Amino acid sequence: MTGLATGRALTDKIALVTGAGRGIGRGIAERLARDGALVGVHYGRSEAAALEVVAGIRKNGGRAFPVGAELGVPGDVNAVFAAFDAGVREQTGAAAEGACPLDILVNNAGVSGSGPIGQATPEVFDRMIAVNAKAPFFLVQGALPRLRDGGRVINVSSLAARHAFPESMAYAMSKGALDTMTLCLAKELAGRGITVNSVRPGFIATDMNARRRTTPEARAALAARSAFGRIGEPSDVADVVAFLASDDSRWITGQCLDVSGGTDL
Repeated sequence: MTGLATGRALTDKIALVTGAGRGIGRGIAERLARDGALVGVHYGRSEAAALEVVAGIRKNGGRAFPVGAELGVPGDVNAVFAAFDAGVREQTGAAAEGACPLDILVNNAGVSGSGPIGQATPEVFDRMIAVNAKAPFFLVQGALPRLRDGGRVINVSSLAARHAFPESMAYAMSKGALDTMTLCLAKELAGRGITVNSVRPGFIATDMNARRRTTPEARAALAARSAFGRIGEPSDVADVVAFLASDDSRWITGQCLDVSGGTDL
């Protein structure tokens, strides 16, 4: 993580980034904090990873707090916002009652590894939909009373929603649902000046797809699919999310931005 940017485009904004303990989510949380936002760093199971992100943000002069709650289980949304409210109150001294305000919701948390249809199981399919589609849907619902007018909802989709990846069919379906939600929400929330967009990363160097990069040959093959001849980094996605979170993106809504480095052009 680099030092704080000079622009501070998100000063006085409050953000919540799900799945922010590692990978793309971590990059997004760090970038939004660098731009001045107070960031809720959500994690499902790895508290240590989330606390490391929070500590790094604070070391670099930013503001952040952990938000622990597993997604895809009963009561997940209530648990997320209970932890979010507690963190905001601790950081800002907000009133002890009522919902704390939110300006930017980034639905990043997700699970993968569904396999081709011949190997799929109902349990894996249900888990994929529960975390990747159902949780974001109800997180937005839970956020609406606290999301300030002019706010931002940003969903992290996947290139798999646009390209055919039969080996990840259920995962692709869950991300396709997220893109459809993006379009519908953009129409519904426009009256409040809230923009809703999604980003579609391609192959990014994260733990989630490490199995695809186990050999130099496999890594080179993935890199070759990008027009730039490299695998993406979390910052490549985080910088686009930061733009969508800022006022500079005020005239963009209902869009799915390809952030794949020109994969398979």
